[in-house]
Amino acid sequence: MGNNLPAAAATRHRRAYRSGSGGRPHAAVGLRPMAVRRRGGYRAGMPPRSHSRAKAKTKTKARARPHAAARSGRPLWRGTISFGLVTIPVSLHTATSREELKFHLLRKSDLSPVNYKRVAAIDGKEVPWADIVKGYEYAKGKYVVLKDEDFKRVDIEAAETIEIMDFVAIDEIDPAFFMRPYYLVPDKGGANAYRLLREVLEEKGRAGITKVVIRTRQHLAAVRARGNALVLELLHFADELVDPGSLELPAARPGGHREKEMAALLVEQMTNSWSPERYADDYTSALMNLIRRKVASGGRSLPEPPHRRRPAGEVIDLAAVLQKSLDEMGRAGKRRGRAA
Repeated sequence: MGNNLPAAAATRHRRAYRSGSGGRPHAAVGLRPMAVRRRGGYRAGMPPRSHSRAKAKTKTKARARPHAAARSGRPLWRGTISFGLVTIPVSLHTATSREELKFHLLRKSDLSPVNYKRVAAIDGKEVPWADIVKGYEYAKGKYVVLKDEDFKRVDIEAAETIEIMDFVAIDEIDPAFFMRPYYLVPDKGGANAYRLLREVLEEKGRAGITKVVIRTRQHLAAVRARGNALVLELLHFADELVDPGSLELPAARPGGHREKEMAALLVEQMTNSWSPERYADDYTSALMNLIRRKVASGGRSLPEPPHRRRPAGEVIDLAAVLQKSLDEMGRAGKRRGRAA
């Protein structure tokens, strides 16, 4: 990855014109729209509150909920994959489902839920959803309103087609570019071509590079095989990654061969096959346990847990720390051997 990233202003300018083939501007690419009141002038712009937070609702217990689309299995998007003259009808489905605990803001004195209101900046009056539209601030205090049909009108072909521009070796893509996966599922009449593309990508170790519009924003993406599925991996554009050269990182230095050999040995001893099921979200589980304890105690404060003190400051003797780590790994291995 190169170190010559463009300036921020140039980056914003290019993002405003990312709309796929033809270079036509996309009204919402990389730009956060403002909400403006339908009546009352241009200066009434304020960012809208989330629909889900417009009115707080009381819950009897904290629950972790997966994404709605993940629960229902409904597609997020429908379109086609095209390469050469081949066209494959597909639908896009979420490939991840993260469960998160939901919390509400409460008034401290009586635990009354705090509600949110959408108010106009110009007069402080509440604005109903029916009177709210999306607008882009093209100059200080001046907005142009964009309707739903405007977003649909912008580059319809790019919004409905995953047009593969290049095929590249999947190993050549820096993992830092990967952002979020989605499953591509063949629609009616597309199974044979879908299967063919999947098998070729798997055998050749290739990924198809494309651009796709999802929720009014265009993304760089890679189509790759994963088992029986084709996966659309959203990627960062090159100018979205921060140049590591701008960070204060330690340079390589000569010497330290003994420490390097010990570190390499420690890495080898800790090396295992990749098994994602072995890793869980411990923080959410611990937080849920704490919530249950507080509910059982009637909301009273819980005793402070013992804090594990971490050594502060620089490591004085790196070799000694590495040797201690190797010794502990050796003892742990012996215990596992006796348990087996």
